[in-house]
Amino acid sequence: MSFLKKIKLAFPVIILLITGCGHPQLSDDTAAVSSDYTYIIGPGDSINIFVWGNPDISTTATVRPDGKITIPLAEDLPASGKTPSQLARVMEKQLAKYVRDPQVVIMVGGFQGVYTQQVRIVGQLSGGGGAGGPSFSAKAFPYKKDMTLLDLMIQVGGLGQYSDGNRAHIVRNINGETEQFDIRIDDLIEDADLSANVRIMPGDIVIIPEAFF
Repeated sequence: MSFLKKIKLAFPVIILLITGCGHPQLSDDTAAVSSDYTYIIGPGDSINIFVWGNPDISTTATVRPDGKITIPLAEDLPASGKTPSQLARVMEKQLAKYVRDPQVVIMVGGFQGVYTQQVRIVGQLSGGGGAGGPSFSAKAFPYKKDMTLLDLMIQVGGLGQYSDGNRAHIVRNINGETEQFDIRIDDLIEDADLSANVRIMPGDIVIIPEAFF
């Protein structure tokens, strides 16, 4: 039996264990997003490097899986885990060995981000499986400031045929502790109950179980 098939068979059991006891509802106070959120560069991001007055060393690089990039005059520079401005300052120090008073501007594209800021959703998603059976799948998205549950569901494309959106929950890290909160996706989407449209935080994991029949 393949590893993927084992995961699919085990997933309903895991969901039952996780959702067996109710969790508190998520409130706007709990989900308040810090106003100082800043995007952090991650593997897979495209980095546009502009060195003022030096077009010959201005370039584009993709952050490798090991979190590093290579540019003219500098090899294996750590990029993952830094903000664009932090990476620019690191490059200025490196290029100062060869260029007088370099001024670097970093522009990010691709937007994968680090895992700790990605929003992940797993379970019964639209289009996640074959016809006639449960559609267990998982997706990850870079967090966007002021993101809500409705925004996330639009990106996902909706729930699967066998989902139970009102038994879904969010797993969230709060001050180093993992906590779980109940959410009501069915009420939000099917009944347009905007009170169920809670805010999403960087690093949130949304788990959507299979419905009982």
